[in-house]
Formats: sequence, structure tokens, C-alpha cells
Amino acid sequence: MIQTITFYLFAALVIASACFVIMARNPVHSVLWLILAFFNAAALMVLVGAEFIAMLLVIVYVGAVAVLFLFVVMMLDIDFAELRAGFVKNFPLGMVLTVVLLAELVLGLGAYRAGGIVLGTPDGANAPLMDHSNIASIGALLYSKYLFLFEAAGVILLVAMVGAIVLTLRHRPDVRGQNISKQVKRRPEEAIVKTRPDVGAGVKL
Repeated sequence: MIQTITFYLFAALVIASACFVIMARNPVHSVLWLILAFFNAAALMVLVGAEFIAMLLVIVYVGAVAVLFLFVVMMLDIDFAELRAGFVKNFPLGMVLTVVLLAELVLGLGAYRAGGIVLGTPDGANAPLMDHSNIASIGALLYSKYLFLFEAAGVILLVAMVGAIVLTLRHRPDVRGQNISKQVKRRPEEAIVKTRPDVGAGVKL
């Protein structure tokens, strides 16, 4: 009984938060409602026993993505009049997309009621480990069968990060850059100066 009440409570909060994300006039408030929706979705994942997905929602989406959205929105100088004009201008396109998404939703519900598609017989290789949490089962699967794909995804993310840094790097003449070779060749006796200051003499700049 308590599981059913908890499920409906968190599900109602997720739906309400999603509605407020759309209806809030202030973008900062929209991001805060989005964070609340992520937290309630994480609670739903914990309720069904998927604590790994719940942890990803909190750490990745709330701790990184939503906070990044919040900082970007707070740092930007948003012209609300221009936003309203753009909304009116793009309203027909939005209605077309709404009809398309609604048609996809109806089609998906019809396909779900018609029955699932049999893609093959599972061989049991990806079955969860006995007497272990789903986090341990996912880790064992990632670092055994899908190790190459997991490492390839890490390399792609690293390349994307380096590319973003290179593309946004700007060399300014008024900012003195680092001389790595000079720093490496520097000796301790060149960096440390021993002095014997007099009492009450202060510091010489």
C-alpha cells in the first residue's frame, strides 16, 4: 500500500513540475522546476529498484546539466519581449510539431496494444548477477562484454572536450601566457630567496 501511495505522489510531482517548467514565465524558475522534476524522477527510479539510474539523474542531470542551464540562463541578458515575439512568429510551426508528436503518441499506443515485437530469444548472457545489486550487474557487463565500446565512448567524450577547449581558446596580447619549458628548467635556488628581515621593519615590495 505504501509503495502505491509513494508512486502516485512522486508521479504527480513529476507531472506538476514538468507543467510548471513549461508555464513559468521566468527561465530561472523553469530550471528550478526542472531540477525538482529530476529529483522526483530519481525517487521513482529508486522505488522500482533502479538505483543506478536514480544516481545518474541526480549526479549528471541535476548536478551538471540543470546547474549549467541555471548558470547560463542567469548570465544571459534575456529580452522577454523578443522571446514573446519569437513565440508568436513560430506558433504555426509549433502547432505542426504538436500534431506530429500527438500522432506519434497515438501510433505508439496502438502498437503497444497490438503486442510486442519478438526480436529474438535471449541467451542469458546479460542476465543480472545473483545476490548483487543492479549497479554491480551493470558494472560487470560494462567492463567485460562491452569494455571496448565503453572505452571508445570515453575517448569520444575526451576528444569532444579537447575540441571544445581548442575552439573557444582565444589568444589575447594583454595576457601573458605560460612558458612551459622555462618553468621546467627553473631551479629551486632561482625560485627561493632567503631573507632575514628586521623586527618591525615590515615587508619590502
